[in-house]
Amino acid sequence: MDGARTGKTAGSTRREPASKGEKVADWADGRLGLYGLAKANMRKVFPDHWSFMLGEICLYSFLILILTGIYLTLFFEPSGVEVIYHGSYVPLNGVPMTRAYESTLDISFDVRGGLLIRQIHHWAALVFVTGMLVHMMRVFFTGAFRKPRELNWLFGWTLLMLGIITGLTGYSLPDDLLSGTGIRFADGAILSVPIVGTYLSFFLFGGEFPGHDIIPRLFPIHVLLLPGIMLGLVVAHLILVFYHKHTQYPGPGRDQKSVVGMPFLPVYMAKAGGFFFLVFGVLAIMGGIASINPVWAFGPYRPDLVTTGAQPDWYLGFSEGLIRVMPGWEINLWGHTLELGVFIPFSLFPLILLALGLYPFVEAWITGDKREHHILDRPRNVPVRTGLGVAWLSLYAVLLIGGGNDIVATHLHLSINAITWFVRISVFVVPVAAFLITKRVCMGLQRRDRDKVLHGRETGTIRRLPHGEFVEVHEPLPQDALFTLTQHEQNPPYEIGPLVDANGVRRPVKAGQRMRARLARVMFGSDSQIAKPTVEEYRELTSGDHHH
Repeated sequence: MDGARTGKTAGSTRREPASKGEKVADWADGRLGLYGLAKANMRKVFPDHWSFMLGEICLYSFLILILTGIYLTLFFEPSGVEVIYHGSYVPLNGVPMTRAYESTLDISFDVRGGLLIRQIHHWAALVFVTGMLVHMMRVFFTGAFRKPRELNWLFGWTLLMLGIITGLTGYSLPDDLLSGTGIRFADGAILSVPIVGTYLSFFLFGGEFPGHDIIPRLFPIHVLLLPGIMLGLVVAHLILVFYHKHTQYPGPGRDQKSVVGMPFLPVYMAKAGGFFFLVFGVLAIMGGIASINPVWAFGPYRPDLVTTGAQPDWYLGFSEGLIRVMPGWEINLWGHTLELGVFIPFSLFPLILLALGLYPFVEAWITGDKREHHILDRPRNVPVRTGLGVAWLSLYAVLLIGGGNDIVATHLHLSINAITWFVRISVFVVPVAAFLITKRVCMGLQRRDRDKVLHGRETGTIRRLPHGEFVEVHEPLPQDALFTLTQHEQNPPYEIGPLVDANGVRRPVKAGQRMRARLARVMFGSDSQIAKPTVEEYRELTSGDHHH
């Protein structure tokens, strides 16, 4: 009996045979090293703040674009061959059109769910570009682009540019009168390029505008080339987000070495999965109840016609506004006409966006800061940077009005010439005013923070002192609030130093150093920041009965 009992005990300690799932996991781990990779990243901590959802909206709308785009690709025929329409939409029966426009009508009226998918695709495109711009502005205002995330900033900026171009190519594929007008607009901008403009136009359109090659050429660019590049950039962007510690807003327990938040698995993944379906649901509702780009209302494109109130999607209204409000300047040289009224604004559009893309490197050069930054700035503590961002956005808004000057004129019953001149003046005035106002507001908020640290929070309680004076009682801030209001650094701006050394010899100073010192004084000098309270000031005011 003892032997039997011993044998039973020994048998019970033997390991149960592995399940099929475990065998598959072991097989994959032995060849791909997935266990070590998952162990290092699946428990990675992510901070919890609503503004971080902006990046998720971009990602999820991009995935929805890919899914709906695959569906539409199955039914769309990118052909410029002319046909006579005989389909479900009776008002266009017998009208000549391209096969691309005809297949778009077929998707809208004959393919089951086609119109819904088309509209979800278009709304997702608008949300995608909007989300990228708002997400980049969040990164800009909080300084999340600083080392070591400069490369990720460039990835995001490139995604924004490619998103704008992808939107243009997709917007042009149906070949309706509205999108054809946009293509005509783009062709005019290309023709304004000196020397090579005509060659570029002939190359793109396969001859004289409009030709028959532009739609078949735009199609692979829209469905294959640009999405493939963007997908690679999105993957690289997410890899860098994982590789670097996630940025976080200032607060107790948060510093450059630790992250306060929830683990990637299971908390963050569960929330992200739910948010994906929420975004998908909202876009589906928008596609189902809000009509967008009703191509049948415009009719097929004809080079001799143009739609009334032809407007591109909002992200291209900026470029169109530049051209619409530019004076029609021309220069005739050696028998050639230089269309400065088109070429100058056509060149300004990428340059204005390029300024946004290069800003992190300019700021790093001005500060000379080589450290890593994982704690975000409060926008009020960097007034010049915040003012520049608001000025950039105000310029975008003004030119968007210029791009829709005819719509604004008809809806508000205003003179289109008055609107054009308003935009021409506002292009120079509004960004400057927005910068100055924003900087002043930020300085005021800094003063309020300083006052709250030193004197506490207003309680609304009035107390009468022995000598008859009435004062409001202030409540000292808790330690976590004090930390949040005073954790930011205020390093002195870069200075050239004495121009003459101890021996009276004049020290050579390069022009770049002088420029850097001037910009550093503007951005981080005494006129751009309010000195935060020192420990001595705080102790002096709080040691006695100074808070009433």
